Amino acid sequence: MNPLFRTLSQYLTCALAATTLAACAGDPMESGLDPFAPMEFKEGTTKMPLNPPNPSTLLPFYVSQHTVFKFAVDTDSILIGADGVTRYIVVMTNPSGGQQAQYEGIRCDSFQWRLYGTLENNVWKENPLSSWRGIQSNVPNRYQAALAQGAFCNFNSQEKNIKTILQSLNPNGFTGGTKPTNSFGIQ
Repeated sequence: MNPLFRTLSQYLTCALAATTLAACAGDPMESGLDPFAPMEFKEGTTKMPLNPPNPSTLLPFYVSQHTVFKFAVDTDSILIGADGVTRYIVVMTNPSGGQQAQYEGIRCDSFQWRLYGTLENNVWKENPLSSWRGIQSNVPNRYQAALAQGAFCNFNSQEKNIKTILQSLNPNGFTGGTKPTNSFGIQ
């Protein structure tokens, strides 16, 4: 065999081995940069509402046949956050007519909710102990589940279209998650 050809063959073999090793070094599983790994949730800044709920934009929604409370969401307050959180004002009315307003957020990806604050004497008070909690689907006052399943989420993804959310909240067709549906009303 020609010595020049042998040397060239050795160089090519070495180059191929080096390329193979370099490719292995860039393996996402080895480098810890797995493109398919779940993203870590990073919540954006949440500011309390400036005003109390607007009575003219309160939209009642169905929660459960077992609840004695009435629930409404202020449609002007619905904020579809880029961080994956849908924020809103909810107004709860007890059987004697007393009301409580809360500013909350829902995460569809983890099916969780968070209480940011409550309205006290027409002033929003931030909740200092606010943390993410699992949404309960099997309790009478399951209004977070009703909002998530009936309007704010498209399965486990945040609904990004406010028009779709408002159409889903329509009292004539709102299911509150009582039957399987997606945000387009397909069953």
